[in-house]
Amino acid sequence: MYLSTLRRINIFDNYILYVVKKYMQNKYFDRVMPIVTSMGNGGFIWITIAGILILDKQYRAIGNIVILTLIISTIVGEGIVKHIVRRVRPCNYQNSINFNLLITKPMSYSFPSGHTLSSFAVAEVLSMYFSQYKLIFMGIALLIAFSRIYLYVHYPTDVIAGIIIGILCSKLIFIVLQ
Repeated sequence: MYLSTLRRINIFDNYILYVVKKYMQNKYFDRVMPIVTSMGNGGFIWITIAGILILDKQYRAIGNIVILTLIISTIVGEGIVKHIVRRVRPCNYQNSINFNLLITKPMSYSFPSGHTLSSFAVAEVLSMYFSQYKLIFMGIALLIAFSRIYLYVHYPTDVIAGIIIGILCSKLIFIVLQ
């Protein structure tokens, strides 16, 4: 049963990657998605937002919570889960003749997507404090998550796991802070 489930997950993942490549790949996305994904590199977009918040005394505590969220989500995703699961990235399986990687090949494991995990963790935290901007925060996180699939550095289930674990990390932060 376990191997059957893994086969189904692999079929699902590869089908979604195929659909994205066949029906969504275009010159516009080929230019935009590396930029979108770079916003998530090292939590750049979220650190920038945290820095802006920290500069304003009224929002300093929220900025510090964003930084704490990034640290916790990185420890959970990059430091623990990736090293337990050790899933190889889809770009490592692609035929180099039919596949042109648009970004530098990541060296870490694939599951879960760290970009997605940290983005959803922080987007959830920011949405709790600035609910009027929730769609913007979640939209940024979703774009970053999709960019990881589009760029063939993550499987869809890596991204789904990143969303779930990221939201759980944000909930953990709120529990600890209360």
